[in-house]
Amino acid sequence: MLIDTHCHLDAREFDADREHVLARAQAAGVTGIVIPAVSRGNFQAVRDLAHRIEGGAYALGIHPIATPDASDADLEALSAAVERALNDPRFVAIGEIGLDFFVPALRESDARLRQDHFYQAQLDLARRHGLPVLLHVRRSQDEILKQLRRRPSIGGIAHAFNGSFQQAGQFIDQGCALGFGGAMTFERALQIRRLAAQLPMDALVLETDAPDIPPAWLGRDPDDPLSARRNEPAEVAGVARTLAALRGIAVEDAVAACHRNACRVLPRLAA
Repeated sequence: MLIDTHCHLDAREFDADREHVLARAQAAGVTGIVIPAVSRGNFQAVRDLAHRIEGGAYALGIHPIATPDASDADLEALSAAVERALNDPRFVAIGEIGLDFFVPALRESDARLRQDHFYQAQLDLARRHGLPVLLHVRRSQDEILKQLRRRPSIGGIAHAFNGSFQQAGQFIDQGCALGFGGAMTFERALQIRRLAAQLPMDALVLETDAPDIPPAWLGRDPDDPLSARRNEPAEVAGVARTLAALRGIAVEDAVAACHRNACRVLPRLAA
């Protein structure tokens, strides 16, 4: 019942030992992994990988960080890929899409306009096909929400959520669940931990964002103190334990609730 709702399992960081990574995830009790695309270049890769692994699912989209090099031809390719995938039970969402106002180059006016163009086009694609979205919301929650309100009933997941309680409520009102992962495991992440502890349980899902956002217990690579160690999908089990501890509930209850929530906001996942 343990689902990692956001894992870049196709990333090159896993090329050397992907089978071992999957074996560790299975041993940790992970029964589902959602693999989002980030650009036209990996649409086929995420599909193939999702079909190759037990419990694999995938999403198709253009990540905001990929927008500087993307074109309208990529949007056309995405639309065609989505239409081909509509009868594929492992295809669950449009994603990863959204806005990123953390990276300095992406905050410049032209870059913001370009991000917004791709974000809105992909929201429209999701609405046209009745699909949920996997949202990248780094320092961009209000702008993400503004466009969601113009397209009610899309729903999906606000991945790696780190906003305010007010923003959390607005995402929930739009039919979204909120993704919590490794950032929640750090004791100094007070706001994220308060959100995880106090938001309605039916609004939360578990994720890793592997190979990124490693949890606290992975520490740092001793050979490179400035670099975090690689995250992987097996760590979602520890994320579930952290969430359960923050809320004062049994781990099994946290896992079951997050499983139900994931299947509600990603309905094709339930199938």
